[in-house]
Amino acid sequence: MDGAEVNWVGRVKIALGVARALAHIHEVGKVPHGNIRSSNVLLDKDGNARLGDSFLTRLIKPSLVVSRLAGYRAPEANNKEALGFITHQGDIYSFGVLLLEIITGKAPAQFLRDDGVDLPKWVQSVMKEGSTDQVFDDELAHYKKNIKNQMFSLLQIAMACASLSPSERPKMSQVVKVMEDMVRPDHHMPSVSDPCSALERAGNSSHVM
Repeated sequence: MDGAEVNWVGRVKIALGVARALAHIHEVGKVPHGNIRSSNVLLDKDGNARLGDSFLTRLIKPSLVVSRLAGYRAPEANNKEALGFITHQGDIYSFGVLLLEIITGKAPAQFLRDDGVDLPKWVQSVMKEGSTDQVFDDELAHYKKNIKNQMFSLLQIAMACASLSPSERPKMSQVVKVMEDMVRPDHHMPSVSDPCSALERAGNSSHVM
């Protein structure tokens, strides 16, 4: 999945497709996917996203799956005692990183360093410096004028999913609801800070997981 070859509408379509698939797995399968990364996102001829490797963790050792998640692995999975322990919250973190990859056009693995810096931390550091525009892929520059609020909204959703604390991450059902509202043609886009509160509101009526 090469973000540089997909326009903004296509990227949002991919993100929402993966979100719906993951929410379905969490709700119907009741088990984590365990291997959310861009190489497991397949596109059909119409650009619809298909999530591969579902339930693969049942067939192979979870620790092997975790070792393949470089750049997407949730912080708590790095704990030696928890290594190989797959959770719904870990899926959601990985999905947040996938969203950041879609937004920034950068591969998560390229940010892995010995000092603990990864893609979410890099994005957070750029935002703290007040240079949020620099987070977005240069390929999206000519879209910004018309969809700036949508871009910032998706960024906020991504950062909520990639929270360091598992308990602070939204459920996938919440994420899907907010993203579906975000892409409605008649929907008035919220301010940059609203997506997180929207996730909380969606959670009040969510019974998934």
